Amino acid sequence: MAVRALLHYALEVPDQTVGEKFYRNFGLVDEPARDGAVHLRPARLERESVLLYAGPRKRLHHLAFGAAGDEFEATRESLRRAGVGEMDPPRGGPEGGIWLRDPDGNAVNVRAETSELPPPDPPLTLNAPGHISRVARRGYPEAMEPRPRRLGHVLLFTPDIDRQLAFYTQALGMKLSDRAQRVVAFLRCTTDHHNLAFLTSAGPGFHHGSFEVGSVDEIAMGALAMQRAGWQPGWGLGRHVIGSNFFFYIRDPWGSFAEYFHDIDYIPEDCAWQARDFPEQDALYKWGPPVPDDFGLNRELA
Repeated sequence: MAVRALLHYALEVPDQTVGEKFYRNFGLVDEPARDGAVHLRPARLERESVLLYAGPRKRLHHLAFGAAGDEFEATRESLRRAGVGEMDPPRGGPEGGIWLRDPDGNAVNVRAETSELPPPDPPLTLNAPGHISRVARRGYPEAMEPRPRRLGHVLLFTPDIDRQLAFYTQALGMKLSDRAQRVVAFLRCTTDHHNLAFLTSAGPGFHHGSFEVGSVDEIAMGALAMQRAGWQPGWGLGRHVIGSNFFFYIRDPWGSFAEYFHDIDYIPEDCAWQARDFPEQDALYKWGPPVPDDFGLNRELA
């Protein structure tokens, strides 16, 4: 029993037009729909990764996970045994699947669907000491627009990390990859190091959604393109300790973030991975610029 994919996240936002512009500049494209929500997806995929609903303030509308085939009914049975009741979709939410609320009150939709993966990129041609893969060719990037390949993970604020971990591991079958004391914890339902993470706060909230791109160059060029479009940088370029990925965060219009990432740890299903409890100083990064004072601020509590 387990969910096997993070399908999308959905936000309520006070201005869908501004939100649509942000994510289009970020590199996503519109997916036409008639449900009143803005649907956005990576250009190489058919399924949406972000939905934006109209609301009085920014908040998480729901998360959607995939559990195809036998896993879907096994997940429903696991939820029943855990005493988790099903509910109707929230206003405007997509029909179908299992709808429930996690211990923080976040709406969660488990759908009988599999993940959709983009076509593979060509191998990177990087020169390293003793390993030459680019010969008689210049390596600097030409003009490059950000082209996110897929949604990788979502990070949420929570007032009780251990309670959320218990729910998502026991009721939905996700696996703990790593944590840093009582500051942050990382869960996976795919071969990515994490698909869902929780950051401690006085209350629930949405922190960021993270999208994979093809290189460190593309992270930097995407960050530059967003700044030229008028969006404020959040934090980066840097490299995380937990998950190991390179990152750059862009501030979205509501005080949270969207992240470009590249080169995350890969954990096969049958791998004997041992979750580690890192010291607090490793919770955020190995190298990069200083962390902004408001990076861990849950603006939804204001």
